[in-house]
Amino acid sequence: MFGLLAVSTREKGKPPKGAKVNLTVHGIVRRSSSFNTGRIEHLYKNPQAHIEGNMKLHYGDLTDSTCLVKIINEVKPSEIYNLGAQSHVKISFDLAEYTADVDGVGTLRLLDAIKTCGLINSVKFYQASTSELFGKVQEIPQKETTPFYPRSPYGAAKLYAYWIVVNFREAYNLFAVNGILFNHESPRRGANFVTRKISRSVAKIHLGQLDCFSLGNLDAKRDWGHARDYVEAMWLMLQTDEPEDFVIATGEVHSVREFVEKSFKHIGKTIVWEGKNENEVGRCKETGKIHVTVNHKYYRPTEVDFLQGDSTKARQKLNWKPRVTFDELVREMVDADVELMRNNPNA
Repeated sequence: MFGLLAVSTREKGKPPKGAKVNLTVHGIVRRSSSFNTGRIEHLYKNPQAHIEGNMKLHYGDLTDSTCLVKIINEVKPSEIYNLGAQSHVKISFDLAEYTADVDGVGTLRLLDAIKTCGLINSVKFYQASTSELFGKVQEIPQKETTPFYPRSPYGAAKLYAYWIVVNFREAYNLFAVNGILFNHESPRRGANFVTRKISRSVAKIHLGQLDCFSLGNLDAKRDWGHARDYVEAMWLMLQTDEPEDFVIATGEVHSVREFVEKSFKHIGKTIVWEGKNENEVGRCKETGKIHVTVNHKYYRPTEVDFLQGDSTKARQKLNWKPRVTFDELVREMVDADVELMRNNPNA
């Protein structure tokens, strides 16, 4: 599933304050031999029959400019959110060319499609940028003016996307913004991302379905927030009078190690760390069982050790602030996966 969303209003023009607006959301989905809409099934009018309501899905791909022109010309959206990407940083080292094609050139294809369809003056465009642009950080915390130093093919591709958005904004006066979002999580996070891998594994251990799991760099530090808060920020960026780029972050930093500890604490287990580097293990204080090991295959060729965002600009200009705390995020993810694994251990 590519997370490209186009939102079109039934009636053009800004509605009066407090008025309800009837929206239709259009999404692009890649063709697959099996259903790949599991994380949005609740948005169907009839999830069992995949009958659409105010959410319309179109087959397409960010590597296919023809289909993008066709869909945008048909929908004629008022807002476009480009959330489509090969977004796994570690995997981008293995799929570097594909990542560049989708994350970098794919953004250009989308912008060109808007221009080809003659919608420059009527569309507002949101680009899902990333804290991975900062990579080897040049200052702490990172804000909109911090120099970029990406450390992965994913970060490099997103850097091109960032600047091509700026170029279209300046060259054609397109209302286009970059949302430089720091890590944002929820129970819908993909299973091979570290936060979800932890919450899924902890849930399985709690239910007796798993004994141990492996991670990479336990000391990587990230600024983690809840996706629900961050999506609100994305929307707010397109409601302003002038297009600007914004950093969205909580300003708090936590390590992968801390995410593990708090996840286990929520199910009543205390993790004690033993050993160093690749020989380090996380042992349950109460039972003596080893639940966490370190595997070098999960390390990146070039690591990003520390990310901390400064969202002062968004707080002042968008009146945005994060609502969900780190502890609440961890608990929500673990609880959701306990429920999921209890009902379907093979999920």
